[in-house]
Formats: sequence, C-alpha cells, structure tokens
Amino acid sequence: MALLTCRFYSETLGMSTSMTVILPQATRSQIGMDNTAAAGKHKTLFLLHGLSDDDSIWVRRTSIERYVAEHGLAVVMPNVHRSFYTDMEYGEAYWTFLTEELPAVARSFFPLSEAREDNFVAGLSMGGYGAFKWALRHPDRFAAAGSFSGALDIAAHVREVGDFDRIFKLIFGDKEVQGTDDDLLALLGRSASGQNGPNPLLYQCCGTEDFLYNGNKAFRDACEKTDYQLTYKDGPGGHSWAYWDEHIQQFLKWLPLGM
Repeated sequence: MALLTCRFYSETLGMSTSMTVILPQATRSQIGMDNTAAAGKHKTLFLLHGLSDDDSIWVRRTSIERYVAEHGLAVVMPNVHRSFYTDMEYGEAYWTFLTEELPAVARSFFPLSEAREDNFVAGLSMGGYGAFKWALRHPDRFAAAGSFSGALDIAAHVREVGDFDRIFKLIFGDKEVQGTDDDLLALLGRSASGQNGPNPLLYQCCGTEDFLYNGNKAFRDACEKTDYQLTYKDGPGGHSWAYWDEHIQQFLKWLPLGM
C-alpha cells in the first residue's frame, strides 16, 4: 500500500488544504500483509473525520491501511476542520469542496474510478453525518455509505446546542435546520416520496452509551419508512476509537465490493 499526505490548493476554499490517501499495491513478499490491487482504476472509500480531528486521524487511531489492503480499496480522507461538512454561514464552503472539488481533484491526481458501483463514503461522529448527507443528497454517486456514531439528527442536535452553540452559529447562523437539505431526516422523507433516484446501501452503528445514541435511533426509525436498505447495529460502546476501530473493520467486510 502507498500512504500519501497530499497538500494541494482548493479553488473552492481559496486556500491550501490537505488529504490523506491510501492507494492499493499488490505485493507478494511483504511480511505479514496480504495486499491486492486490481488493474485499472481503483474502487474508492471517502472516509470522513470527526469534529476534533483532521485528515490524518483514521491513520493515527486505527490500522485502516492494513484493513483495506486485502480489499484492494483506495481511501481518500479529506480535511474539513469543524465545518460539519457544510457550506458555512460564517466560514468556508466545505460542502461544495467535499462533494464537487475534492473528488475531481483526487481523480486528477490518482487512478480512482468514477463509477457509482466503485465508490463508497463513511465517517465517524460529524463525519458520519457528512457521509450520510453526501449519500442521501447524491445517491447516484455511491453504492454504499456508512456512519459510525454519527450526529444524524442534526436539527435536534442544534436545538440542544450546549457547548456547541458557537460552532453551530458559525455553520448555520440563525437559520432553521429542520426540513432543509442539511437535515438527514428530511432527506429521508423526500426519498420516501421517490425524489432521490437510486439508493445506496446504508450501514449504521452506534454504542448504547454514546451521547448520540438517541439521534441514531431517530435516524433508524425514519429510515425504516423508506426504501433504503439499512444495516443497523448497536450494543455496548461509547464515543470512542475502540468502538470505531472495531466497526470500520466490520463495515469493510460488509461493503458490496463485488458489485
């Protein structure tokens, strides 16, 4: 596997930024590894970070490079700071950067497939929200999406602000979030009305001791009223890397890589 820190200029953000990228490499003599890489352009997982992290965090806190080696899967991990993967009211256009500029730039640098069946997105906490928002708003781009302890009921989260008040003011200003394209429950409701086209498979997990557990149950219940195929898992666990390290491995085994 190749592990790269890629620093590049973003036209959308108007500044330099970074992404961490893992690329498949087929090897036969590397001790303790079973690496595979298909010919041609690579299947790709866009893997999103949480609120307090950056593009390096999945590599630093898990063995994601080792986990994807046997799957021949490229991984693109962008940096969006504390934006909640949103075009901020008082800040930068991180949603536009993520969904429009980043894939195009990454594919211009690296041999990554553009085919829907070869693309997946997942993330933890804030990144779980970002991953599902990307998949629900652009279902034609991904075969599957995953959320690990995601902040999935954002409207309720904003109402209960607490220590997040300043962050959400910068992101949403004084706008009402409920019912907008930033509200995942509203997006699910629209898909139930047949507005969203083909649906990616969804994988959702959250620990029962997690402070985001109730929001995850709300998303699960709303999803059950739609045509989305949701794999849902809960059980003992908190908002921790021990939990996410376990479930990213389960998610990779669940991915429809043979599609």
